[in-house]
Amino acid sequence: MSARMITPPDTPVLPAAVDLFAIGLFALSGALSGTRSQQTYVTVAFFALIAGVGGGTVRDVLIGAPVFWVHDRFVAPVCIAVATLAWFTPPNWYNMRILVWADALGLAVYSVLGTIKALGWGVPPVPSFLMGVMTGCAGGIIRDVIAGQPSILMRPELYVTASALASAAGALMIALGVAPITAWIVAALIGFGLRGAAIHWSIGLPAHPGVRNKQEPPSM
Repeated sequence: MSARMITPPDTPVLPAAVDLFAIGLFALSGALSGTRSQQTYVTVAFFALIAGVGGGTVRDVLIGAPVFWVHDRFVAPVCIAVATLAWFTPPNWYNMRILVWADALGLAVYSVLGTIKALGWGVPPVPSFLMGVMTGCAGGIIRDVIAGQPSILMRPELYVTASALASAAGALMIALGVAPITAWIVAALIGFGLRGAAIHWSIGLPAHPGVRNKQEPPSM
């Protein structure tokens, strides 16, 4: 059974080939993370799967929907194939800047789709917005935590913020009666615009200054 057969009817879906290609790009980012840190093939394959389907898995479990990739015969093989490709090819084959921009587009698109899917399953707007953020970001965060690397959540660059903006815009437009397909396209463009600006101009959020140490009195 295809994942598209268990999606609420008002939820827009990507064409199957485009969907698999986008999941493959996310999986590639996970696989390359493993190869750059000189992990085993098993770890590289695991990172590819987590990056490819982790966010959608968390979303589907939380909203009570069938986990999308478990019901699709192609998603897991694509992730494993991408991991195998990354394992047997030189790292310098991959233009990381192109992958960063592709990831930015995928982040925006899937964040909004996650929100719209949650709304379609009867989840209230605010939790649906959070499900969109989970869809876009959770896979990469889980991968980084397992790898012992600082996750995107711990860095100031506008990544989770771009996902949140896209998800919130999608939820708001749906609440205002905008057609789901229109809301998806417009909200994804908004999120991609913010993420693209962050990439191009290195925009980040300010960090909290923390607790300033009080000056100790001079010793007598």
